[in-house]
Amino acid sequence: QRSGLDPACQPSSCVREARLPYFSVCVVYHSHNRDSEMEADILDSLEDLGYKGPLLEDGALDLAVTGGAASPEFTKLCAWIVSELKLYCKLEENIQATNSPGEAEGFQLEMSGLLSEMMCPYSVLTSGDVTKRLLNKNNCLLLITYLISELEASRMIIVNKPQKKVQEASGSDVFVELKGICMGLGMSKPPANITMFQFFSGIEKKLKEALSKVPPSHVGKPLLRKPLGPVHWEKIEAINQALVNEYEVRRKLLLKRLDVTVQSFGWSDKAKTHTERLAKVYQPKRAALGTKSAVSVAHLFAAREDLSKILRTSSGRIREKTACAINKVLMGRVPDRGGRPNEIEPPPPEMPSWQKRQDAPQQHGGGQQYGGGGRGGGRGSYDQQSQGGRGGYDRGSSRGGGGGGSR
Repeated sequence: QRSGLDPACQPSSCVREARLPYFSVCVVYHSHNRDSEMEADILDSLEDLGYKGPLLEDGALDLAVTGGAASPEFTKLCAWIVSELKLYCKLEENIQATNSPGEAEGFQLEMSGLLSEMMCPYSVLTSGDVTKRLLNKNNCLLLITYLISELEASRMIIVNKPQKKVQEASGSDVFVELKGICMGLGMSKPPANITMFQFFSGIEKKLKEALSKVPPSHVGKPLLRKPLGPVHWEKIEAINQALVNEYEVRRKLLLKRLDVTVQSFGWSDKAKTHTERLAKVYQPKRAALGTKSAVSVAHLFAAREDLSKILRTSSGRIREKTACAINKVLMGRVPDRGGRPNEIEPPPPEMPSWQKRQDAPQQHGGGQQYGGGGRGGGRGSYDQQSQGGRGGYDRGSSRGGGGGGSR
């Protein structure tokens, strides 16, 4: 018997003589060859991406993907690729490497959420039992290949775009805020070689100088005094985002009400002659009303104790700032629009009142006569002369049961 297959994968004499399933032997050979090629491609890509981990050693990658999610080295490799990918993509889901095989289930749940966010096209990685998807070697190789391809594509996109513009776009908000702080404190432009620690130390020094020149109660005490850790930050961010989403829906509703109300003003004949004038006044003011809330976590830390004091909107202190001349205008008499239930007459009945049925009078004589039937309407009785001189007869016919007698 032959110990292996030749490169051309030709059937050996023992396979032909024993009539073994030659197709199955070829499938095993090609499957093993394909996995080896995928591992080689993965190692080459990892080196190009700057990976310096232990899986670059001979046989280490094969051992890691064989263990799958139960292998800490495999999870560390996935976590490294995802951390590099988050530098270029805004991903909410995060992956944590495991330290023991017992954490494999939690890792697979995290990876399932990440793949759903990335809209992974491979169904074997996104469907089925979530706790068994990454216990298969082929699935693990496919997962690493997919993550590597996404990272390579993200880096190619960054290379094709000017790096300077990307940095300005990512740091524009921070730059504007820091610039406003420096201008508010009267600080000069910091030198280019200054460190972040020196920069913020200068801001702290200027703040202390400014606070020393005002009374102690000028700024007030902060509303939030408890020191926060990473877990608190995440929860506060989540709460703030939920509130932002809620108030965005409310703003959209109020703005839609405003648009409909202003639109109804233009239905009158007099307003139709001033359509352009109305749009010229309304549209600029409407464009300034956005749906996004500008409240952030920074407002929470900037809040003072006086913000927690809730005052009635009708109190004298508040009305000093909200009162205006229109509050003193009294409305005169307006037309009575009615609508009071006790003054409305009931509608007429849909059906006529019930009446007792009356019998139709009997008719005699030649010719065809029609008479009114009873209640229910229809043809009355009629007389019909028979041919041949034989006496005539009366036949009553009436819808609703009315009819004449025979003669």
